[in-house]
Amino acid sequence: MSAMPFEDFETAYETLATAIDTAGPDREALFLTRLALVLGHELGDIAAFRKAIKTALEGLD
Repeated sequence: MSAMPFEDFETAYETLATAIDTAGPDREALFLTRLALVLGHELGDIAAFRKAIKTALEGLD
């Protein structure tokens, strides 16, 4: 698996922010859950998926 190039992060952020706005506040959590599951499926590696979840949670402090 290769990591996303750093220069693509801003585009990824903007794309995600637009999608969250499109989903709307009432469906934001559902959208993010579905997105995580789709990306996990694409990743095809449960250990990497769990690591990504852990990393995301650590950033919430």
